[in-house]
Amino acid sequence: MRFRDRVDAGRLLAERLGHLRAENPVVLGLPRGGVPVAFEVAQALGAPMDVVLVRKLGVPFHEELGFGAIGEGGVRVVHSDIVRMGRVDEDDLAEIQQREEANLVRQAERFRGGRPRIPLQGRTTIVVDDGIATGATASAACRVVRAQDAARVVLAEPVAAPDAAEALAAEVDELVCLSTPAVFYAVGEWYADFSQTPDEEVIDLLERNRAAVTDPGGV
Repeated sequence: MRFRDRVDAGRLLAERLGHLRAENPVVLGLPRGGVPVAFEVAQALGAPMDVVLVRKLGVPFHEELGFGAIGEGGVRVVHSDIVRMGRVDEDDLAEIQQREEANLVRQAERFRGGRPRIPLQGRTTIVVDDGIATGATASAACRVVRAQDAARVVLAEPVAAPDAAEALAAEVDELVCLSTPAVFYAVGEWYADFSQTPDEEVIDLLERNRAAVTDPGGV
């Protein structure tokens, strides 16, 4: 399955998530590319939307290759096999993590503008991205949500590498994925338009959702 863009992916994904409407869910998008997908899901379900902040830990000089991820609340996921392959030593790991922790703080301020996170305690929470390659970022995001005492964690993805999807299915209460192609190189190959999502678009979509949704279960 190939998508026109993230809006198309979000609308198709929303069709598979209609059964969750009655659970009064919260939808969380991973910035930046996951937010346009999450926005379509949130609009279709009449749900409040927030970001779940996670930063990929990239191999030095090959940063597109993630060896792990960190998330809000001190969550860290590391793939030891990629660490070995990428020859990432402890000093590299500490430096990269420190840099990305600073980026988490900046993103939280920029995207939320000082507003608190939507409370997740006791609620069904749908974590949405534009696709999964290694699964480290999605795994960290789901752990962040677990740490906030969500009642159920649903991971919703347009496309994912089969091995990553299989591993993540064991970490969440429900995995909804539209496509797990047998030959998978990168998320972007499954989109006709995979252009970058700017910060301004993320902020705009969050504000549009807040204006459209009154959340009796939230703040």
